[in-house]
Amino acid sequence: MMWQHGWGAGEWLVMSLMMLIFWGALVAGAVWLVRNARRPLGHSTTGARQILDEKLARGEVTEEEYLRRRELLTR
Repeated sequence: MMWQHGWGAGEWLVMSLMMLIFWGALVAGAVWLVRNARRPLGHSTTGARQILDEKLARGEVTEEEYLRRRELLTR
C-alpha cells in the first residue's frame, strides 16, 4: 500500500498550514476588494479645499489668491 510511505504526521501538519494560508489569503483578498470598491477610481482621498488650505499654510498662495480660488471651488 502506497499511503504507508508518506510523511506521517508531518504531512497532515503541512496540509493544515497550507489550508489556513489559502483561506487566510482568500479572506484578506475579499476584505481588500470590498474596502477599495468604495473608493472612486482616479480620485484621491484629499479634497481640493484641503489642498488649497495646505498651500495657504505653506505660503504658496497669497490670501487674495486663496480667497479667489476658494470661491471658485464653492460655485
